Amino acid sequence: MSTLSFYGHTPPGIGAESVPGRLIVIEGTDGVGRSTQIAMLQEWLEAEGYAVLVTGFRRSELAASGIDRAMRGNTLDALTLNLFYATDFWDRMEKSIVPALRTGMVALVDRYIFSIIARARVRGVPTGWLDDVFEFALVPDRVLFLDVDVEHLLPRVLSVRQLDHWESGEDFLRGPDLYDNFIRYQGALIEEFRSLAKQHEFVTVDGRGSVGDVFRMLQAEVRDALKDMGS
Repeated sequence: MSTLSFYGHTPPGIGAESVPGRLIVIEGTDGVGRSTQIAMLQEWLEAEGYAVLVTGFRRSELAASGIDRAMRGNTLDALTLNLFYATDFWDRMEKSIVPALRTGMVALVDRYIFSIIARARVRGVPTGWLDDVFEFALVPDRVLFLDVDVEHLLPRVLSVRQLDHWESGEDFLRGPDLYDNFIRYQGALIEEFRSLAKQHEFVTVDGRGSVGDVFRMLQAEVRDALKDMGS
């Protein structure tokens, strides 16, 4: 059993209770391969007999459509957008993640509050404000951070899609060149992730390797996080 704990005050309706499930978070910037790895981890875990919940950004019934509309129209300032993200996260935590943990599932989360915080810090949102907003978040059983440098990241992104407005930081950077903005923004974002990794003791995995190599490293960490599951 694992006891639920939080980064700040215990939120309403969710106590510091013992649960049989495990919360595993995969973090990293856009294009690093999180979604591919989570799909592989889910397939492996289900073959091992675990029930798995997969969730991530903008998947709550309450807030997802509103966030998507706001991002399409570029209509929200950074503080308001992060309150939208906090609503999305709370809705998923209350309605999906905690119930899954209570029933003994493995919750695999594609980006957690750390992605929100890293993006917001780069845009100048005060750290203290962010910590207060997201203090209700559950402390995961393990956070696996896929670390990569911009030089390795850029070819991966360009091999599958064009650079876009948000992953290039065009909502706040004023440079005219999308490529240069991408380098500046993603470089700053990666540094924020590395800072959060030290602060919160993430397990850092070198994301520059092959899909198979990265998967094997993640698989070993997930297996270790689940070794006492049910006890």
